[in-house]
Amino acid sequence: MGAQEKAKAKAEQAKGKLKENTGRSVGNERMTAEGRAESSQGALRDAKEKAKSSVRKVGDALKKD
Repeated sequence: MGAQEKAKAKAEQAKGKLKENTGRSVGNERMTAEGRAESSQGALRDAKEKAKSSVRKVGDALKKD
């Protein structure tokens, strides 16, 4: 499940960057802002998944001891 969420986060970031750059190219401030928001949301999702992974690793290490 974690790999799917990470892939979803990366896709969301890429989609947001594309939308942001397209909006900037055509001079559409709303599209630029929406793209920036989507990209940020993807980055937050990615950070959440990395944190969950780190917590799991620490938990696994503690169980071994």
